[in-house]
Amino acid sequence: MSMFCYQCQETAAGKGCTKVGVCGKPADVANLHDLLLYVVKGISFYAVKARENGINNVFAEIFPVESLFITLTNVNFDKKAITNKIKEGLRLKESLQLQLKYGGVQIDNAPEAATWSPSTDEEIEAKAATVGVLSTENEDVRSLRELLIYGLKGMAAYYHHAFILGFKDPEITHFIQKGMAATLDDSLTADDLVGLVLEAGKYGVTTLALLDKANTETYGTPEITQVKIGVRNNPGILISGHDLKDLEELLKQTEGTGVDVYTHGEMLPAHYYPAFKKYEHFAGNYGNAWWRQAEEFEKFNGPILMTTNCLVPPKASYKDRLWTTSIVGFDGVKHIPDRDGNEAKDFSALIEMAKNCPPPTELENGTIVGGFAHQQVLALADKVIEAVKNGAIKKFVVMAGCDGRMKSREYYTNFAQGLPQDAVILTAGCAKYRYNKLNLGDIGGIPRVLDAGQCNDSYSLAIIALKLKEAFGLEDINQLPIVYNIAWYEQKAVLVLLALLHLGVKNIHLGPTLPAFLSPNVAKILVDTFGIGGISTVEEDLASMIG
Repeated sequence: MSMFCYQCQETAAGKGCTKVGVCGKPADVANLHDLLLYVVKGISFYAVKARENGINNVFAEIFPVESLFITLTNVNFDKKAITNKIKEGLRLKESLQLQLKYGGVQIDNAPEAATWSPSTDEEIEAKAATVGVLSTENEDVRSLRELLIYGLKGMAAYYHHAFILGFKDPEITHFIQKGMAATLDDSLTADDLVGLVLEAGKYGVTTLALLDKANTETYGTPEITQVKIGVRNNPGILISGHDLKDLEELLKQTEGTGVDVYTHGEMLPAHYYPAFKKYEHFAGNYGNAWWRQAEEFEKFNGPILMTTNCLVPPKASYKDRLWTTSIVGFDGVKHIPDRDGNEAKDFSALIEMAKNCPPPTELENGTIVGGFAHQQVLALADKVIEAVKNGAIKKFVVMAGCDGRMKSREYYTNFAQGLPQDAVILTAGCAKYRYNKLNLGDIGGIPRVLDAGQCNDSYSLAIIALKLKEAFGLEDINQLPIVYNIAWYEQKAVLVLLALLHLGVKNIHLGPTLPAFLSPNVAKILVDTFGIGGISTVEEDLASMIG
């Protein structure tokens, strides 16, 4: 096989991609992703040793975060950019080695990931083909290492968003280093690795809380909002991904230009934040979840800006209108450089392109409602609690997570439609596009679909559950009338799952398939300890979950 990757839900045959990724990444790019992780492991090994000896390196704090984010599914396909990042990591590793040497710290028996030092690009490419997932031979150890790494990838992505807004927590970056270094330690038992995986859940909660704080303190508390899904007659720019700072700077630079700005995919919840409501040219949301972008980007007619995942290899019909920024990249696609100090990114070329493009082709019309983050739902707490007490609401169903291409994901639309009228859906992430445009009505003025926001806003759903537990005087969160039927696709969903497990949530249903990276023994641990289960048919699951 020329590559091996099984980190996403759609991995080939439910086992692993071996020739080309279902995400579109070719084998050489997949292998370079593996090598970048290998370099991060070596850096993390030295960073942990340095900190134990009172030596700090600020670059070793953020480099693993950026690198882990780059290797998420559907983020960076640019071979040159990834290779340059590997070389940057090798230089950082050398500086850590020197810091330790001149600090009088002697390192014996360092792992190869820490000592490897290539001198040519050919050595880099050759090494990339040897350090992937399957280089760990023991299936259960491999499974736990990958589960930990994927959780750390999600943690890095969420931390990156907070970091961009100026919010930091060294405990999070230190745990990322600790976790990555641990994957090099062959002395660790399966029990040791299980402990680290659960610890990742703890730091996952910390990271999600930090990002929630960063977003709300910067842009205000999300408000219940009707978002337009039609189009105007002006030329437009479509912004996708998760990075709110990129959106803020784009809105400022397009103000007064005659160019409208639309959101796509996971950028939809930006409409809920007060800071963005003042922009009259913030026109609405265009399209649906990430996997439909090929069709929708083609019809948008104007330029598209990808700020984070999820990028699908572009069609020739719109590739010249596609722009990337931050950690996103694709060969042959125009890239907007990062900020220079406190200066904003320069979107002028993208804006000039937009002025010469026709308006978007309308896909649909009307509005969708969202903005039910924990602050808004808690403001309705009395109304919600009364509805539960009088039997108007009998069940909350958490249907957060990711969307994807598989036809089996129609299950989630059918499940939402099949829920009884006294059930309320709590959602976050792009999974909502399977049911957020259905006419499911309300319960005494409470919409039956409460959208908290982006996938990181799954934190809001956990806070809502904890507050309801407190309001009803319950000792265990699992005593609430809440069931969890969560769809997953990539590694941020893994981190959210680990965070929920840390908060004590049990009996989570995960679909449309269980992760391929769970060995039978590791899957058994999750099932026996936390009641993790898959999904079956809509009818069977409605009967078992709702009753």
